[in-house]
Amino acid sequence: MATPFDSLDDYIALPRVEALALSPDGRTAVLTVAALKKDATAYERSLWAVPVDGSGAPRRLTRSAKGETGAAFTGSGDLLFVSARPDAEGEPDDESGQLWLLPRAGGEARPVTRLAGGVDALAATAEASDRVVVTASLLSGTSSLEAEARLRARRKEKKVSAILHESYPVRYWDHDLGPAEPHLLAIDIDALADTIAAAVADAAAEVEEDAAVAASADGTTGENSDPEEKPYPQTLPRPRDLTPKPGRTADIAGASLTPDGSTLIASLQRPEQRGGRQAIVSIETETGAHTPLFDEVGVDFEGPVVSHDGRRIVYRRTEKATPAGPTDVEVWIADLDGGNARRLAGGWDRWATSLAWDAADEAIVATADHDGRGPIFRLPLDGGEPERLIDDDFTYSHVSIDRTTGDIVALRSSWVVPPHPVRIGRDRAITELVSPVAAPAAPGSITEVETTAADGARIRGWLVLPEGASAEAPAPLLLWIHGGPLNSWNAWSWRWAPLLAVARGYAVLLPDPALSTGYGLDFIARGWNAWGAAPYTDLLAITDAVEARADIDETRTAAMGGSFGGYMANWIAGHTDRFRAIVTHASLWALDQFAGTTDLSVYWQEIFTPEAMHEHSPHRFVRDIRTPLLVVHGDKDYRVPIGEGLRLWSELAEHHADDEGRMPHRFLYFPDENHWILKPQHAVIWYETVFAFLAERVLGEEPRRPELLG
Repeated sequence: MATPFDSLDDYIALPRVEALALSPDGRTAVLTVAALKKDATAYERSLWAVPVDGSGAPRRLTRSAKGETGAAFTGSGDLLFVSARPDAEGEPDDESGQLWLLPRAGGEARPVTRLAGGVDALAATAEASDRVVVTASLLSGTSSLEAEARLRARRKEKKVSAILHESYPVRYWDHDLGPAEPHLLAIDIDALADTIAAAVADAAAEVEEDAAVAASADGTTGENSDPEEKPYPQTLPRPRDLTPKPGRTADIAGASLTPDGSTLIASLQRPEQRGGRQAIVSIETETGAHTPLFDEVGVDFEGPVVSHDGRRIVYRRTEKATPAGPTDVEVWIADLDGGNARRLAGGWDRWATSLAWDAADEAIVATADHDGRGPIFRLPLDGGEPERLIDDDFTYSHVSIDRTTGDIVALRSSWVVPPHPVRIGRDRAITELVSPVAAPAAPGSITEVETTAADGARIRGWLVLPEGASAEAPAPLLLWIHGGPLNSWNAWSWRWAPLLAVARGYAVLLPDPALSTGYGLDFIARGWNAWGAAPYTDLLAITDAVEARADIDETRTAAMGGSFGGYMANWIAGHTDRFRAIVTHASLWALDQFAGTTDLSVYWQEIFTPEAMHEHSPHRFVRDIRTPLLVVHGDKDYRVPIGEGLRLWSELAEHHADDEGRMPHRFLYFPDENHWILKPQHAVIWYETVFAFLAERVLGEEPRRPELLG
């Protein structure tokens, strides 16, 4: 049976459900859906409404060339989103994303902000108020929104892109930091003045501005006036800056508003020498007054969520790890003012990835990695044991609580089913909701595999098998190693799609070795400060177990991975020649170099001793590499900088090129991609190159170069 995974063009054209927001009345879920543009070079996003009771049909809410993201509801049920769609009253060449509102009562969407640099994201909404908080980047050294807009215009006019830094870091994942700084801005949606009088007032202000510019040209302007500063629109609610002169402190790790919108509980950054810690702060949204609630040196406080009654908060507390070992992600609750803080579920050996209050504020609803899955848990407030609410093979995200019924609405996915919306009843019955995106037919089948490591640890993973794999026709095997390394192969990824390989006849092994999450702190500790030890032997052990199957061809195998998975691919290359080919994407090569050039150097130097960093650096074993490597790197990758890929390639040439410079290795380079390969046609090139390399080295086919690579 043909599937969309048989063709790379068909695969990238699959629509994707990316996010879910639940309306205040619990009747409607709004999905963010990404669809391939007509020219197949990017994705455009739209918002769709689906009934939460499982009936009806999806209804498209937005339609614009720029697309919409970050959907959330106000307390009164209006829908908010961020979009760079044209604003009829804004500047015609403005490409910044702004906050927009689609009225619950109907009518067209209208802008809520007109910030010169746009809105980065919607940080928090209030359950019983129309006050919201957004994150926005503002240039330092300016005293008003008008002055900030003028300075942006001058930098653009003069084509100035230079940034003067006064602290570390200078970049993050895939973008430069500065010169703008992150701010938290409070906005009262009900202050939108959508009246003729307000529009006339704005028009009068523009006339006054034009007159001031003309007067300046005549030399009649006073020395303190600035005719180039355009007033912020009177038709829009003026944002209030809750974090003036923030530096990088407003890089938040979660924020939540009280139901009445009067108080924002936010996890703000406290700068340290080369890094920082996250502290929880209470901010009055009228005055901007800050009151620290939780702040400890060597501890991160993140993900605060205010209860429905506005009296308590739940949050995560994590002591920073050291080379001695990993630390727990603890769940704590406290009163709104920080009093009576106490830990919940102290014996729960799992790391919460999201937290929410149940409908009656009687328990915490949490998600966490667990045994290769991502179920939903209930954490009682009375000290009782955590309870797993869902027992299936899916991972859940975007969990929302229907306050009218207590039901849960969420997205779920697995390695054979992409994200789709579901409702989980109080009786734990699961209802799949209608969706504008049909689930694609998946090739092959998935099964769970496991083995026992030398130290007795259970090592498990998923094995995805192609149709027809049998003792008579065993399938070639691809060992895919996850990134992180604090991660688990438990949820769908559009970037890493094993079904594409399965459709081409490969079996794909997705293992969780030491350092993986969902198996407890001791399992992570097995690989701590020793990446080349237990993680490596775990991978080989489960590969041995899978190769012993009659439906697997142990003579045709390859290994591949990205980020930490790329590190392990490099380590494997220097320590065994059992694989016919290795693909190493965005990989760590020389740990001493990497630790000083990555965007988060302090973290890597905190979790390794200098001795372990040297001992477990793959570059030391370059002379021992016997397996052909496909090296892949993007120049805009700031987490694993391009220097890692360049040095790997240089040292492969130094030790393995013949007198004419020829090597069995290949280097696929993307000048304008980052840690991930995000552009659709670049994803096609990535897979074409990988599959051609594997076909040559694993299947023995003739070398083939993707057409668009020349």
